[in-house]
This record gives sequence, structure tokens and C-alpha cells, in this order.
Amino acid sequence: MIALFLQELHDPKYVHVLINPLPIYGLVIGIIGLIIALIQRSRPAQVATLALIFLAAISAWPVAHYGEEGYDIALSLSDDPGGAWLKAHEHRADQLIWSFYVLAALAVAAMVAPLKWPKLRVSLTSITLAFAFVALGMGGYIAYAGGRVRHPEFRHEPPPAVPVEEEKE
Repeated sequence: MIALFLQELHDPKYVHVLINPLPIYGLVIGIIGLIIALIQRSRPAQVATLALIFLAAISAWPVAHYGEEGYDIALSLSDDPGGAWLKAHEHRADQLIWSFYVLAALAVAAMVAPLKWPKLRVSLTSITLAFAFVALGMGGYIAYAGGRVRHPEFRHEPPPAVPVEEEKE
């Protein structure tokens, strides 16, 4: 059982599917925690939830990396509508991944900058919280297309068109 799991970890498609919920679920938990920490005015709780938001945001990098690595195989295994959804999923990820990196940087800034400039604590933390909602929305938009690649039961509309120059060769 463990040997099979370790073998599966060499398959980028498997790793992508395994870790792709981290940015979304992590952000939801981090957002809820940060709201509570701000209401309670607890700096230790703010730092802990900012760290969680950072980890959730930065986890988008390996998710995108393993998705890219497994793209060709996933495309070859997909039916025509699934392939179109996969192209839309990749296009959305390519266009919006930056939001997770910006969020990771904001979370670090909100943790570190107040050590030197304490007056920035609330404003940086609030900006990070607001942008976490933006990144969460973008992540949901990316995931919406990804969920339809291999799940025809979720396909209630045709796949969106992807600009030709954006399609993988």
C-alpha cells in the first residue's frame, strides 16, 4: 500500500490532483482565521493565520507545476469536451497564477513589516485579507474549469473558447 502510494507520487497528474485543493481550502481557512484574529485584535493569531495564508498561496506554485507536467497525458486521456475544459483550465491558471504569488508576498509583508513599522500592522493585514478574497475568487474560477475535465456530470454548459494562440501545441 505505501509502496503503491510512493510510486504514484512520481506521476505528475496524481500529485496535481492530490495537492490542487491546498490553495483554495487553505485560503478559506486562513481567511476565516484572519477575520477572527482581526476582530479579537490578537497579533499572534494574525501572524499565525497570515502564515497559513502564505502557505496556501505559495502552494499554488507546485499545483501549477505538476498540472503543467501532466497536461499532455491528461489531454490524451480526456474526451473532446474534457480536453476543451482542460485547455480552459490551463489558460485560466496561466493568466491568474500571479494572484497567488502577490498574496504570498502580501502575507509576508504583513508579518514582517510591522516589526519595523508597527503602524502598518492593521492596514497591511487588512490589505492581505482583502486580496485573499480576490485570489480565492481567481482560484475558484481556475478550479471551476479543472473540475469539468474528468467529470462530465459537472458539465452543464459547453467549455469556454480559448484563444488559439494560447492553446498548447
